[in-house]
Amino acid sequence: MDVMGEEILAELRQKLEKSLEVVSQDLATIRAGRAKPALIESVKVEAYGGVMELRELATITAPSADLLVIAPWDKGLVGAINKGIQAANLGLNPIVESDQLKVPVPTLTEERRKELVKLVAQKVESGRVIIRQIRTEIKNGLEALKGEAGVSEDDIQGWLEEMQKMVDEYTDRVEDLGKEKERELMTI
Repeated sequence: MDVMGEEILAELRQKLEKSLEVVSQDLATIRAGRAKPALIESVKVEAYGGVMELRELATITAPSADLLVIAPWDKGLVGAINKGIQAANLGLNPIVESDQLKVPVPTLTEERRKELVKLVAQKVESGRVIIRQIRTEIKNGLEALKGEAGVSEDDIQGWLEEMQKMVDEYTDRVEDLGKEKERELMTI
């Protein structure tokens, strides 16, 4: 395989890996009835004249299956964190207790579980769309090599086939993440 093709396929794998990571983090924000710090750690909070993620501002613990405790490092941010969690629309209502917040995580009703399964499907579809966009971008890059010195039609065809195998592999991995999350949601 030609060096140019190798570089393009390495770039493809890197982009696909990043898209898989994004989908995985996105799915982690969907709560499955158990309190996990991942539910809220990426919540955006206005702090210090900018917007930061909650994990950058506080320690988040799950002392029980239905409670998260947020201990901000800067006690003056309690109000901003409360506002950020409410604005995130996660269906969670923090309780402010002096210098920390307690976030009860209610158990999920059957109806809410089904809504969350639909949300999982949307996030998985978003992941598929990202992968298709990456495929199109890389495919265009490979096809642009037609006519380059030292690049044959067979080289390009081989790279395109290799690209499609990689795209299929990552699409399957995104699907698996979605199925795993659905199972987690539907298990009581």
